[in-house]
Amino acid sequence: MLSKRLVVCLDVREGKLAKSVKFVDTRDIGDPVSKAREYYEDGLDELVFYDITASSDERNIMIDVVEKVAEQVFIPFSVGGGIRSIDDATKLRMAGAEKVNVNSAAVKRPELIAECAHALGNQSTILSMDIKRVDVSRVLPSGYEIVINGGRTDTGLDALQWALRGEELGAGELVVNSIDADGTRAGYELNLTRLIADAVSIPVIASGGAGKPEHLYDVLTEGGADAALVASMVHFGEYTCRELKEYLAGRGIKMRLGY
Repeated sequence: MLSKRLVVCLDVREGKLAKSVKFVDTRDIGDPVSKAREYYEDGLDELVFYDITASSDERNIMIDVVEKVAEQVFIPFSVGGGIRSIDDATKLRMAGAEKVNVNSAAVKRPELIAECAHALGNQSTILSMDIKRVDVSRVLPSGYEIVINGGRTDTGLDALQWALRGEELGAGELVVNSIDADGTRAGYELNLTRLIADAVSIPVIASGGAGKPEHLYDVLTEGGADAALVASMVHFGEYTCRELKEYLAGRGIKMRLGY
């Protein structure tokens, strides 16, 4: 049985660490580089860095911030936001990112997933999906829809169908981010996470809604996720990465505790 992972998300806007609720009311909360170093030293398994306005602003990702973060951490580190081509993805790899996250650009041009998988490897290609609940319909039979551009644009694309398509195109992991749960700290969207985790054979990272350690346990067991992504819980100092991992290990979840 593979170990479960704790992943911390660093949302960055104009070089500052940021946090929002349901993708709105975004505010700056600190320096992403110092936070990355803090979490690495505390035993974190993996970091995810998102340039949250690169896609909506139609600009390239901030390579300088990626380079600074990569200099501070020596754990798997993935980057997303503003990746539209193999050239973009390659620049991020050269800047120190082990993995790339594609999202909005992949919805607009699905071939991007296959191109990244071919050039960088499946294990380095992550498909991030921002998802909201909708009424079940012929077009959206799962009751979940993909949205892009930081939640600003509906796509009419069914989340389950897109997850399966992403795996088929070569994505090595999926980030399943519930906009409805994002920043609420009321718990992950377990039904959504389980729906996708049961349908694909690649790892699923659950995102959106973590507020207390029990939420991580629930999504790693009932939700079927391979990794739990957190942000506010650690950004505001309520919990440390070490405390969260030791809590999960104490409840029987296999975690890496070699620190």
